Amino acid sequence: MDRLEKQIQFILETDKIKRITRQTYIADGSRKENDAEHSWHLALMAFLLSEYANEQVDVLRVIQMVIIHDMVEIDAGDTYAYDEAGNATKRERETKAADRIFGLLPEDQGRWMRELWEEFEAAETKEAKFALALDKVQPILLNDKTDGAAWREHQVEQAQILKRNATTPEGSAALWEYCRRLVEKNVEKGNIRR
Repeated sequence: MDRLEKQIQFILETDKIKRITRQTYIADGSRKENDAEHSWHLALMAFLLSEYANEQVDVLRVIQMVIIHDMVEIDAGDTYAYDEAGNATKRERETKAADRIFGLLPEDQGRWMRELWEEFEAAETKEAKFALALDKVQPILLNDKTDGAAWREHQVEQAQILKRNATTPEGSAALWEYCRRLVEKNVEKGNIRR
């Protein structure tokens, strides 16, 4: 029962991810999404869009990565993509959070989940590259659908988006090409600053 108790405690602790608000608006523009919604959306995208990965990927592994990739934000908070000061301390905050949160699990599961999170962060395997591409594509899709709501709110520049997505084509050249056109369209509309 000790193992089950640890697993249940982890499940209850990770419910807190529903309280972490991101800067991206949901598709109807009525409010900003939370981390749980974001992770679910990426999991859906993982199996629906896996044919656009540059290489054939283990879809279940990609889904596992995107489901857990933001759990550390329960402690570390969401760091906005274009927040330079926040991004300077992000790795340190998230590593500390990973130690605590994954440490709640039985040792074997905690180690496995931590390794999966580290794989996503390193973005070296084909699964991690695709998972990271999805993580960067999804906000572009939502920003385009909301007529650039978060981009306009934060006065995001085209160069910032291009820099953030420099590695996105490594996971999916096709998805990046689609999103690149959306970015260009939103620059022309004035939703993204030149």
